[in-house]
Amino acid sequence: MKFLLDTHIWIWSLLEPAKLKPKMIEVLQNSQNELFISSISIWETLILAEKQRIKLDNPSAQEWVQEALRKSQVQEVPLSNAIALKSRLIVLPHQDPADRFIAATAWEHDMTLITVDEHLSKSTQIKVL
Repeated sequence: MKFLLDTHIWIWSLLEPAKLKPKMIEVLQNSQNELFISSISIWETLILAEKQRIKLDNPSAQEWVQEALRKSQVQEVPLSNAIALKSRLIVLPHQDPADRFIAATAWEHDMTLITVDEHLSKSTQIKVL
């Protein structure tokens, strides 16, 4: 099965796995599942590091992200025209661009989104764990 990790889930899986719910851990550890992150999650991770909302142990946040992507089984899903178009069609209660691109990526690629974000969890256009 294909799963898209919301930014916070990807970060927690690497830095604070105790924050993950047992079902999430089960999905992340199942080798039969394919795990993905949106390119926008990389951008969002760098923003969080710049604002010092997360601490990334490496010479730079950019190097931490590159190393995390190399080491993990998570594959990056690049942004596309189809995702950009769906980001404006998806029904969400806010205009947060990162959330819109992440939700649109899940929708476009028929993936289940792993998130604890209540706004994303309420979307009827995507599958959410």
